[in-house]
Amino acid sequence: MNRAVRAIAVSVALVGSVIGTTGGATAAVGATAYVPGTIRPSASQSVQDAALSKYYAFWKTNFLTTKCGSGTYAVLSKDADHSFVAEGEGYGMTIAALMATKDPDARKIFDGILKFVKAHPSVNDKDLHAAEQDSNCKSVNGSDSATDGDLEIAYGLLIADKQWGSSTGTYNYKAEAVRIINGIKRAEVNNSTKFPLLGDWGNDAQYKNSSRSSDWMPGHLRAFKAATGDSFWDQVRTRQETAVSQLQSQYAPSTGLLPDFVVNTNSTPKPAPANFLESSYDGKYSWNACRDPWRLGVDAITVSDSAAKAQVAKMTTWIKSKTGSDPAKIGSGYSLAGAATESGEHPCFTAPFAVAAMSDPGSQAWLDKLFTRISNTTLDSTDYYGTGIQVQVLIILTGNYVAA
Repeated sequence: MNRAVRAIAVSVALVGSVIGTTGGATAAVGATAYVPGTIRPSASQSVQDAALSKYYAFWKTNFLTTKCGSGTYAVLSKDADHSFVAEGEGYGMTIAALMATKDPDARKIFDGILKFVKAHPSVNDKDLHAAEQDSNCKSVNGSDSATDGDLEIAYGLLIADKQWGSSTGTYNYKAEAVRIINGIKRAEVNNSTKFPLLGDWGNDAQYKNSSRSSDWMPGHLRAFKAATGDSFWDQVRTRQETAVSQLQSQYAPSTGLLPDFVVNTNSTPKPAPANFLESSYDGKYSWNACRDPWRLGVDAITVSDSAAKAQVAKMTTWIKSKTGSDPAKIGSGYSLAGAATESGEHPCFTAPFAVAAMSDPGSQAWLDKLFTRISNTTLDSTDYYGTGIQVQVLIILTGNYVAA
């Protein structure tokens, strides 16, 4: 992926008090307490908040649109195949909900994106979101779902319920979340293997025993179990945790890296072959799996007995060694053995390693370097993917994260 980069200077005031101490900085009111031993950047809270402010404002300015109808917001995915994609709307909902105490417009933005999502149901299951819309805000490309989008939409709704409650306002966030969670269970999880499918179209002979590693988000599954009381989500999480450890041991013993896509989920999971779904890098640590250190890492810092702590520790040890503890040398993809696949630096590869580092008390210097690198990144106004990931990582780094 070649991405033109240009600087846009924007800022927005962050409001709200901060309390508590985690690492060297204070945590926002209402934020989830991180487990003992979690480290935070050494920079002052004001410096951290300024970084979050800068990039959140950039995200709002460049990727939110109201063009799809009155009272509607939607996240533009300028660097994707279509103008709007489900994953982007999920990111938008999660970001808006997490910024509830910082941005007075957060709830309006959240409700606007939810309105857009509800207006575009999947043709296969009306409780799920059609994965792609064109520039005219019309669902296209089959109007079926993408599991990563629905997982994030449901999780964003649970955060919204925690932030604003569900008894007032236009939407009952909790009820909306449970409706979608039940839809995910019904149409986007292989009930036999307990692995997420690629979408509500994926339960066929070719794809039913495959999954995307970046959809393995233990924190989301814990929240789904808490919201529904359904032990099914514990089964899904346990299956994924086992698969991560097995894949690391068998295919990435020196790096801990995971592949974009995994096949053979009905027996012994293994990396997908080249061009399985998206590219020649489908079985490598590439543009999907780059999110894994973040997704696993946040569970490691919010759950005391998380299996993810040991899993991301392997990634942290390797990337520090690979780069000589210089975040500027983090590449845009690797083989599972650690060989670079694409040149150049990109925030979707750099930022997630910071969340992984937070669970390692011995990585304070590395985390500080990562924070400095992230907070001085020149983002691309057409790169919704990297920007959305970086904003969410900064929310976690700055102590503003709220687990659903």
